[in-house]
Amino acid sequence: MIQSIDLLGAAAITAKAADEFVARATESVASFVAHRAHPDEAQHASHGLAWYATYAEALAQLSAWAIRLDAEDSFGRTEELVLTAGFAEYVNQMVGGIPMSQGEIVRPRDLGVGLSNLNGLVATAMPILNEYKTSLKAELATRLIEHTPGAPLERTGLDDTDDMIRDQFRRFAEERVTPFAHGWHLKDELIPMSLVEEMAGLGVFGLTIPEEFGGAGLSKIAMCIVSEELSRGYIGIGSLGTRSEIAAELILRGGTAAQKAQWLPKLASGEILPTAVFTEPNTGSDLGSLRTRGVRDGERYKVTGNKTWITHGARTDLMTLLVRTNPDEKGYRGLSMFLAEKPRGTDNDPFPAHGMSGGEIEVLGYRGMKEYEIAFDGFEVPASGLLGGEEGMGFKQLMETFESARIQTAARAIGVGQCALDLGLQYAKDRHQFGKPLTAFPRVANKLTAMAVELAIARQMTYFAARSKDEGRRCDLEAGMAKLLAARVAWAAADNAVQIHGGNGFALEYPVSRVLCDARILNIFEGAAEIQAQVIAKRLLEPHGKNT
Repeated sequence: MIQSIDLLGAAAITAKAADEFVARATESVASFVAHRAHPDEAQHASHGLAWYATYAEALAQLSAWAIRLDAEDSFGRTEELVLTAGFAEYVNQMVGGIPMSQGEIVRPRDLGVGLSNLNGLVATAMPILNEYKTSLKAELATRLIEHTPGAPLERTGLDDTDDMIRDQFRRFAEERVTPFAHGWHLKDELIPMSLVEEMAGLGVFGLTIPEEFGGAGLSKIAMCIVSEELSRGYIGIGSLGTRSEIAAELILRGGTAAQKAQWLPKLASGEILPTAVFTEPNTGSDLGSLRTRGVRDGERYKVTGNKTWITHGARTDLMTLLVRTNPDEKGYRGLSMFLAEKPRGTDNDPFPAHGMSGGEIEVLGYRGMKEYEIAFDGFEVPASGLLGGEEGMGFKQLMETFESARIQTAARAIGVGQCALDLGLQYAKDRHQFGKPLTAFPRVANKLTAMAVELAIARQMTYFAARSKDEGRRCDLEAGMAKLLAARVAWAAADNAVQIHGGNGFALEYPVSRVLCDARILNIFEGAAEIQAQVIAKRLLEPHGKNT
């Protein structure tokens, strides 16, 4: 045990000091945005504030995790090492600069605050910083090398039921997914329907759907666990559940009683597979510019326009389809959401429906469901398919799903990052150079421990967002922070795992090459990193009456 300091006390005080620094930085950025900044400068400052706030929340959640474990007498030596390393690294980055991306570092002065404003944070963190020595890193590396492969290094702090769920889906992924995932990727094949049916039998598609509609009625925490373990096997497998999560959330929150009764039991059982049809070629994240039209014609709507980046678009039965029903309303107000049935397609005929055509978009990774572009030309949707039975509510309905979708994406990112760690660690243990395994070289060991520590941090951030959602609290800020951090952590883990593999990491035959490609998308979909930072900054600055 670390006897020289009260580690839990020091962590809690440091987390509070980090939060106080962010409060001062928020005041500074609010003034900067309002009075002096060129728009480009304002964006760098406001997005930088989002990252600093995310780090402060990460420290708060890491501290809360440690306190909960300690109360249960489960805070052991490994957890001490993770807590110390996590706090030391993130405090050092807050002082020296946080990487928003590989080429963009945000520093305190970019937020309009001097280094003197960090004195309180550094002073409270100093006992922890003094413990962060080479010997501590080496001990953490030893524990990681000796740890059971695949499982989180740290105790996660979840209850026995959640641990059983994790064990069940870890075994499923290891037996039914991991041995085949790289083959699916290299051949660019759809995930076999037989496996999709097995997932349906395990309840993957109805995890959070209420029992009254045939679902399991589980928590968002459980959703995170399942998504993480399945994504550790293959991101495409973990992402299959995301389609159903988004569709179910839309219907639960915005659907009529008839729509809930019609669709939720079929989603929960896996009888129907959904796909989200939102994005357009020239809009991306700017949904207010969406142009696809839905024109009422009696008891049906005729849809005309183009959509792109439609995941699992061909082999699905139901589209959640966002269109503009009122062309006179600019921006978001004229948008409506539809539940639009379609026949399942095949590789040779992906869209065998009147008024629909399209083709596959070839991609680097994230291949198991395939991506498509779709053209609608008079495609008909019954008026009963209008979500909630009211036009103009589409954007609001979609926004209500983003919390859950981003929480789940953060969990998927953790799974991908854990897979990268597994692969990098195993390779480093097996590969010998100069008469010893790669794990014996400090810079290799440091890469591995950094992965494990950041995954632990991202995991607690994601659980915090999920817990907030389960408790019925608004959590767009928490979900955005979890997604922002977890996506970067996954990419860093994949990149470092490739580096550990050396030249072999660049060879297609090694699974780590797939994981690198899969990890890259996490900073883009469900809100690009820049969009996430914008959303977080907007929430932080709202009390000050400032827009970014």
